[in-house]
Amino acid sequence: MKLGLSSKNLVSYNAIVDGYAKNMKSEETFLLFNEIADTGIGINAFTFASLLSGAASIGAISKGEVLQNMDLQQELWKCSVKCLRRGQSLLSACSHVRMISEGQKHFNSMYEVHGIIPRMEHYACMVDLLGQSGLLIEAMEFINSMLIMLGKHAAEMILEQEPDDPAVYILLSNLHASAGQWRDVTKIRKSMKERNLIKEAGYSWIKVENMMHRFHVGDTSHPQAWEIYRELDQLVAKIKEMGYIPDTDFVLHDVEEEQKDRFLFQHSEKIAVVYGIISTTSSKLIRIFKNLRICGDCHILMKYISMATGREIVVRDTNRFHHMNNGVCSCKDYW
Repeated sequence: MKLGLSSKNLVSYNAIVDGYAKNMKSEETFLLFNEIADTGIGINAFTFASLLSGAASIGAISKGEVLQNMDLQQELWKCSVKCLRRGQSLLSACSHVRMISEGQKHFNSMYEVHGIIPRMEHYACMVDLLGQSGLLIEAMEFINSMLIMLGKHAAEMILEQEPDDPAVYILLSNLHASAGQWRDVTKIRKSMKERNLIKEAGYSWIKVENMMHRFHVGDTSHPQAWEIYRELDQLVAKIKEMGYIPDTDFVLHDVEEEQKDRFLFQHSEKIAVVYGIISTTSSKLIRIFKNLRICGDCHILMKYISMATGREIVVRDTNRFHHMNNGVCSCKDYW
């Protein structure tokens, strides 16, 4: 390539490589890259960054002897770590040519090897890579893992500012539990114990005939406990026929699936709503209070119960009121 430069140095070469890449002239970018290599001028991270953009635009990550002879993929990725502004280019190139395993390997190495926290554009490239390859289920799973990962980083940042707040430890523990990372859960719980931090116990209460009835998880201390659990079993069987499926993802314990079902039906708000059903007339609104956020499965179950029994149910948790009637909640399933 004849550039007509009076002074050929790395700065001038880099400027032209970058210009070609930005104007989608990828073939010219690669030719110029070869010319720079032939001159013996040292190539720096900026040169690779521009080449990276050019490779992405034509899907050239697996094209040409340059990539193989100079082990360019490794150099490109090192560059992307240094130049985060263009860090998504290699992932984008992998997406163009459907190099799924390569894209996943490079994405994972960002944090695990280089200690770089992926940004939104990196996640977007990975979703595009999986989606373009027809792996829609894997793309959805990746999006869910992305939300968990971002949540972890946010919790860890808060933890640095408030190391003695038990709520942050519980949030972080729950995030690890939802991802099945039980060793991390154990570490967090051990750290809480060492710091003498105590998790606030969840409980629900209901007022019947001017008397307050409070329930904890798996509570059997109430005089009508046997009657409550018998009615709960009957209601669960009935609403399962209507389409209710227990969501065991809300059981944040490392136990077998059968045990998860048992844990799930011991939540305090479930016990409270059933007590309200057996203790009040069918025309009376059931009003429950909870000191924590209502769990997703309890929310679904109560909507089904409102439809199965014809009862109106109001739950006040730490976020908002939930008024459930005939299978629909006033929160529109967002809280």
